[in-house]
Amino acid sequence: MEDSEKTFWEHLDDLRGLLVRIVVVVVALTIACFCFKDALFDFIMAPSRPDFVLYRVLGGLAPPDVDGGIINTRLSGQLMIHLKVAMGAGICLSAPVVAFFVARYLSPALYPGERRAMTAAFAWGGLLFAAGAALSYVLVFPLAYRFLMTYEVSPLVSNMVDIQSYVDNMLMLCIMMGVLFELPVVARILSGMGLLTRRAMRQYRRHAILAIVTLAAIVTPTTDILTLGLVSLPVWLLYEASILVVRK
Repeated sequence: MEDSEKTFWEHLDDLRGLLVRIVVVVVALTIACFCFKDALFDFIMAPSRPDFVLYRVLGGLAPPDVDGGIINTRLSGQLMIHLKVAMGAGICLSAPVVAFFVARYLSPALYPGERRAMTAAFAWGGLLFAAGAALSYVLVFPLAYRFLMTYEVSPLVSNMVDIQSYVDNMLMLCIMMGVLFELPVVARILSGMGLLTRRAMRQYRRHAILAIVTLAAIVTPTTDILTLGLVSLPVWLLYEASILVVRK
């Protein structure tokens, strides 16, 4: 803990430098994403097209026409959504660099064992969040989009979705799945604090499975068991993995 001899103002100056570097990285990557508009929105809009990889894999299980139409209803809507998506992409791409900056800033104040634990938490946390977000993009959001765009209360009502609603729902589901995938990391941290044990997780396994299935049904409001299983299974496996990583 060689950082303990620094004065308060020196720590404050280091923190200011950290924040400046983080802002510079995020802004630079946001501008870069803004400039690559075509590639960015090809990626964002891919789940709305019938040739998306999931629909091709599902084959006959997917409806032949899932592109019910995406519209913009506000004068500045497309510009604002461009800015929002570019900023979100910039933040996501800068996350590993930001984590490195934060780890380097905190490292001098930690013992070697604490440094290793922090590095492992950052690395596994980032990988699991990315895996959850990727699963949402490839599986959860397309299935929810397919169901909602083909659901109708009357043949007289046609489905069209605003671009703002489309992007907001995609981001919400990606963030939710990313957070859900943090379960092993959170379980490990709670066990280290003495708030969670392996025995308790095994004891409440049935309750956890029920909660996982319920949450999956809310996240993907479809009516088929296959979709529910495809979403529930990874989260249940993460719960089982969490039992293995917690301390006794």
